[in-house]
Amino acid sequence: MSDWGYASRPRAPADMPPVGGIGRVRFGRLFPPFARTPLMSRRPYVPLLLLSIGACTVQRTAPAPSQSLAMQRQVPAVSELGRHTGGPSAMDDHMAHMNAADLVAPQINAVTTPQDLSLPASANAAAERVKNSPRHAEWVKIPMAGTPDTLMAWVVYPFAKDSRQKAPVVVVVHEIFGLSTWVRGVADQVAADGFIAIAPDFLSRARGGPSSVELSADTARRIIAGVNTTERNQIINAAANYAMMLPSAQQKYAVIGYCWGGQTVFAHAVNGGVKGFSGGVAFYGAPYTKGGTPATATTAAVPASVDTDSLKKISKPVMLLNGSKDARIGALMPALEEAMKGKKYEQKNYEGAVHGFLRAQGDPKATRDEAEEAANIAATKDGWPRTIAFLRKNLK
Repeated sequence: MSDWGYASRPRAPADMPPVGGIGRVRFGRLFPPFARTPLMSRRPYVPLLLLSIGACTVQRTAPAPSQSLAMQRQVPAVSELGRHTGGPSAMDDHMAHMNAADLVAPQINAVTTPQDLSLPASANAAAERVKNSPRHAEWVKIPMAGTPDTLMAWVVYPFAKDSRQKAPVVVVVHEIFGLSTWVRGVADQVAADGFIAIAPDFLSRARGGPSSVELSADTARRIIAGVNTTERNQIINAAANYAMMLPSAQQKYAVIGYCWGGQTVFAHAVNGGVKGFSGGVAFYGAPYTKGGTPATATTAAVPASVDTDSLKKISKPVMLLNGSKDARIGALMPALEEAMKGKKYEQKNYEGAVHGFLRAQGDPKATRDEAEEAANIAATKDGWPRTIAFLRKNLK
């Protein structure tokens, strides 16, 4: 969602089942005797019922990172960041994605459509995919050039770590929710398709140092606001340089990103990256607008317009993939296409798909109809092979 309008977390609709709760399962199916007996004779089952409800609603929460000087630094308020302040209507699609992403996060009793192993796992299936992956993966700590800071990153190899084969590098940029299990699952699929994948934790500094502990979505959203475009590019440069120095790496890299990470892809293309940068793919992430600056990449109130001066600096291929139900980014696409004329640029807007379709595909939920579910899966089935073809073409 780039740096747009995350002033507060929206409440889920009143009729929506709780995250980690029993969802669509009826009480009668869980407690057949309770469903069949008269009201006054149900008393023996009440303690069991209350205990079961409590167990169903327990959610795992990532431990809070230890406090440090870096963690204690002031995170700018929404108005100070210059983020979107155009009113609720302008924020609907991005607020909806916040809800959608939270509600499709891995949870107890989650329903998941059988997954296509040639595609990235959905949010609910990611943990199992990462756990059972045959590929070598590891956490690494990367020094940040010119600073005392260290960056945490997740690296996945397409073959044995000590293989004599060589592969190009793909930097995977996470969403506003931080380096989650889902993002690590995406990195695993990138490696399965033949690339060395490296997913840096852009919150390493803000959380007080490198850590493999996954932050809660709320914590990640709160501190990611302090990561400006300059720092984003520094992190990508550090991750790319580290990965390209691996014995099995080629001296080429591309960047793919999602939501906040999609905007970061455009920012990196404008910046130009380090030697070896060969292109980027942005999933539902818009570039700069005239309300933002190169330092912050923040956006103005609706209607926003594309900052063509920044886009003129792009010299490498870029591709944008979006869902048509993400109206805000979709509204920028015609102007973006016009601004990118003469450059190696392509874009596709998937009819009926939501913002965050790659995360949501295959994870049904009560507030999404069958047509929307089908659109998300269709967008993933077209968008991922399209992404891999783009990477292979530009990293060969």
